[in-house]
Amino acid sequence: MENAMLHEPVSQWARFELRLLGSTEGNPYLDSDWTVIFRKDMKEYKVSGFYAGNGEYMVRFMPSELGIWTYETFSNLTELNGLNGSFTCIQAEDLIHGPVITRDETRFAYADGTPFYPFGTTAYAWIYQSETLRTATLNTLAEGSFNKIRMCLFPKNYSFNAEEPEFFPFVGSSEKGFDYTRFNPVYWEHVENCIESLLELQIEADLILFHPYDKGRWGFDRLTSEEDERYLQYAIARLAAYRNVWWSLANEYDFMSEKTMSDWDRLISLTAQEDPYAHLLSIHNGTAMYVPESIVMYDHRRPEITHCSIQHWDVTLVPSWRAQYGKPVIVDECGYEGNLQQRWGNLTAQEMTHRIWESFARGGYASHGETYLHPEDEIWWAKGGTLYGQSHKHIRFLRLVAEQMPSDTAPIPLRDVPVIGVEGEYYLHYYGQHQPGYREVDLPEDREFVAEWIDTQEMEITRLIDTYRGKSRVPLPSRPYFALRVYALH
Repeated sequence: MENAMLHEPVSQWARFELRLLGSTEGNPYLDSDWTVIFRKDMKEYKVSGFYAGNGEYMVRFMPSELGIWTYETFSNLTELNGLNGSFTCIQAEDLIHGPVITRDETRFAYADGTPFYPFGTTAYAWIYQSETLRTATLNTLAEGSFNKIRMCLFPKNYSFNAEEPEFFPFVGSSEKGFDYTRFNPVYWEHVENCIESLLELQIEADLILFHPYDKGRWGFDRLTSEEDERYLQYAIARLAAYRNVWWSLANEYDFMSEKTMSDWDRLISLTAQEDPYAHLLSIHNGTAMYVPESIVMYDHRRPEITHCSIQHWDVTLVPSWRAQYGKPVIVDECGYEGNLQQRWGNLTAQEMTHRIWESFARGGYASHGETYLHPEDEIWWAKGGTLYGQSHKHIRFLRLVAEQMPSDTAPIPLRDVPVIGVEGEYYLHYYGQHQPGYREVDLPEDREFVAEWIDTQEMEITRLIDTYRGKSRVPLPSRPYFALRVYALH
């Protein structure tokens, strides 16, 4: 390519950025059209650029393969059109594994094949809080209990979260109204900084794109179809190149009365179409958690949906959902540890821990949340900050157990107890509220196995003195909330 621009090397799954100055006449958010095609060998990615404000136009690209990438720009603006360039993608650092993908109907993995077990939490509006509270949130996350967080892009007007945000996704204000044709660069740069902070902690940002918690205060829950699509396209253009981004199209989508099912179908298709990297994509149901017949699920069989994001208190249903939809299941809301008056917000730490272990042993994943009353309404589920409960410690313990499992661990069907493992090699039973005094296990005759009790509440592991082979009777402590781990000696 003659006169092609050369750029510094970019690590695999990091971000290449091209920044150019261009026209500020009219409304650049509406009037400019900028697309960049990135190529390597036979691969080609069509990526949308965006107006970043102050006369600057940007495009971001996340390279997935090592080697030389080239690009070519196409635009209705002369200064952005017909440009060529290249950069070299170099090896990522050892701890960088790429974006998370679905591995099969049960499991997730990073792009390089490393298993990923989602241990998520929820802090819906943490990005809208003070710098002090945001820093506290990141310090809490750095403790290692969680590797995913659910968070809203639009501000939230709901219980324990009614303060006026400092800035908004669109230009304007609550008093004077918003111009939905112009995005607020200060807000979007702030979102990017928050995502980068999570990236440094190796935490996935499960971004909730729409939600019903506006109640007419700002109008973001009742944009027109054109405004919805323009917002969605802009968010994806700006954020998709961050490898730790997931798309949650909506939280409690069925509570948004202004949108129909065909609207959700259209927006899901648009998200998949606009995202060059096929990030994980889900949608989360609302309808009363404690009235099973009222649960309305989105059809997760749609090919664009990568996994099930479900709100339901009964995590024993995980295998049924997995069988119905053929995709990994995350119960992103099974209730919260806390002491609110609402039934969903006053679980004990013991029950929160139990639900997460129960879902995990059934081949699914349940997310944490905490809702303890606070004199300044600094409740984790709403604003982040500090955790006051205990279940997050137990979740960190389970995460350590999970990350020690063989990489091909999967559910093993047994009639009376949930088990995951690898047949003939590794078994993890979870007994929940039951308290058996022993368990008969069928093991291969030609290998010797170790058995361990796992106290999920006290976070203690006890290795039994005996080893086992063939059909064996393994003693258990006759106490609830224990797991049994049996694995082959090598």
